[in-house]
Order: sequence, then structure tokens, then C-alpha cells
Amino acid sequence: MDYKSLFIGAFGIMLAAACTGKDGAHADADGHADEGGANPSEIVITPDRAKAAGIVTAVVEPGEFNGVIPCGGKILAASGSEATVVATVAGIVSLPRGLAEGSPVAKGATVFTVSSRNLQDDPARQAEIAYRAAKKEYDRAAKLVKDRIVTQKEYNAIKADYERARIAYEAFDGGGATGAGVAVKSPVGGYVKTCLVKEGDYVAVGQPMMTVTQARSLYLRANVPERYYAQMGSVVSAKFKTAYGDRVYDLRQMNGQLVATGKQTGDGSPYIPVTFRFDNRADVMPGAFVETYVLTGGRGDVLSVPVSALTDEQGLSFVYVQTDPSCYERREVHTGRSDGGRVEIKSGLAAGERVVVEGAVQVKLASASTAIPAHTHSH
Repeated sequence: MDYKSLFIGAFGIMLAAACTGKDGAHADADGHADEGGANPSEIVITPDRAKAAGIVTAVVEPGEFNGVIPCGGKILAASGSEATVVATVAGIVSLPRGLAEGSPVAKGATVFTVSSRNLQDDPARQAEIAYRAAKKEYDRAAKLVKDRIVTQKEYNAIKADYERARIAYEAFDGGGATGAGVAVKSPVGGYVKTCLVKEGDYVAVGQPMMTVTQARSLYLRANVPERYYAQMGSVVSAKFKTAYGDRVYDLRQMNGQLVATGKQTGDGSPYIPVTFRFDNRADVMPGAFVETYVLTGGRGDVLSVPVSALTDEQGLSFVYVQTDPSCYERREVHTGRSDGGRVEIKSGLAAGERVVVEGAVQVKLASASTAIPAHTHSH
């Protein structure tokens, strides 16, 4: 009997089965996933290549998972967090260059200039003339009262006229009208929500010109389908995702509070309004429509994985289980509800298994192509 041939054959079988072993057989980084005896569902990726591809794994552990009601929603500005900029004088509007809806503005910053220069009555110019005349008369009376040329009563009347003229003058441009007109300033810092006038418009005194939102506190109004009415009493919080980003915002991390739960649908609407208030710590845009996940009472001992751990193929969901430092196995799973960040796993995974939570798409590509090829004997 050719013992040498038997030995070589047995050694080859051991190498082909190395991915299923738990004894660190891949320490030499030689992958054999493409050899005849390997499991076709296993993918070999060395630890160094996995790190370079951004593949991250985590152990699946049971934990609490909230009930989820998926629905639509909208971000609203909280009352008291907005201020309206009004015209302090009648005239023609000029806008600073680059100022538009969504632009940041500082408290006290000039947001408009209103000029009455081409109008018959220019209140800014009239206030300036009256102020200068009153100041001149007041300075003169201040000297004469010392010599008793004017009486104290006359001096007090002149001083009162001066103070009135000064206050009227300082109402324009914070103490001085300029040739360009009167500066209208924002009373608060924040962002321009709406601009109600445009360049060249005529405005009257007191006319609203702009709304500035501080956006420190916001409301999330979730529109819950009426079929979930029985669960309204167990609502605890919510998550949401905007159309302009991939981040899922958790109100529990933003000092979120349940404000009100509707007891009936709106007129002509099949939705129940549920309102939350939260601190805007992440520059969430007021007025945005969002994908909302209303959270109800939690259940314990539930297996879940991040949304990023799942890949989809022909309507089926798969995860990649790490069987040893260099081997991964594609596994079909049956999923439950998603809260936007994590997905409930009903079957297909067991507690204690390690799955790919970041870079699952890279592992999928490696299983079907040479995007991240396993180390072979081709040197």
C-alpha cells in the first residue's frame, strides 16, 4: 500500500475542512474555500483583509426590544422658539447678499435695510433733523441755566424735548440712520425659516418681514394609522429618520418626551396624531417629513441585530455568521419588526453567535466575486 499517497490525501481533506474547525487552523492565512471538500456557503476572508474592508462583527445577545409602529411624521418648531422680524419704518426693502431661507443669523444681526429716502416723508431723516436741533437747543440751555438766563422750568422742558428726540432717533439703526436706510435686526439668533418680503418691496411700519427659528426644541408629530389605536396607551417614545440622511434619531437620547396622544383621528384623516417634544441636538430641520418608528412597551429576551447586518436577496434576508477568525457563513434569517436601528430576529440565529454588523455587503461581494478574495495558493 502506498502510505505516502494516503498521507497526502488525508492532509488535503484536513485543509479543505479547515474553515469549520475552531482550533485556529487559519493562522497561516491559507484559505481553501474553493477546494472540493469545502462548504460552499463559507467565505474565507483573512483578518487583515476584513479590517481593511471595514468588516466589524458582534456577538448576538438577547435583550429588550420595543414594540414598533411604523408610520409617517413631521418635524415642527416648538412654540416660543420662533421670532418675527417686523419693519420698524416704512420704506423700500433691501436684503443682504446671500441671505435666504435656511441661512444662519446671529442675534442683533442686520437682516434688512429699509430706506425711505425716495419717499415724500422720510421718517429716519426727519428723526435725525429733529434730534440734532433738540440737542443743539439742549446744549445751549445747559450753559444758560447756570447763569440763570433761562429758568429751571424752561431748562427741564428743553431737556424733555431732547430726550424724546433722542429716543426717536435711536429707534432707527440702533442710534443713527445711514444713507442706505434703517437697519432692521434679528431679535434672536437662529435660522431663517421664512422670508416674507423680497428685494424692492415696500413695507409699512409693523409689517412682518421674516420668521427666525431658534430650533432648540422641536416637536415630532407622528401620524399613526388608526388600526393601532389599541396600542396608544403603551406608547413610550419614538425614533425617526429624515429623507436627507441615513441617521436614525432616538428621542430617548435627545431628552424626548411624549406630549400628547390623540384620542381620535383628524377630520377626514385615517391617522391618529401622537406628539413628542425633544431637544434639537443634531441640527434637525423644522418642517421636514420623516420616517417614524413609534415605540411601545418593550419585550425581554429578544434577539436583534443592527439593520446594517442584513442583506436582501430575492426577498429573503441573510446575515453573515463568523465561524472562526477567517471564515464566514451566509445564514438565512426570519425577521420581525424594525425600529429603524435594529431588527428583531425570529429564527435563524442563536444567542452567542457572532455576526457581521458592519461591512455585510463586502462579505456578500466576496462570496460571489473576487472583491475581497480569499488567500489561495496562487503566488
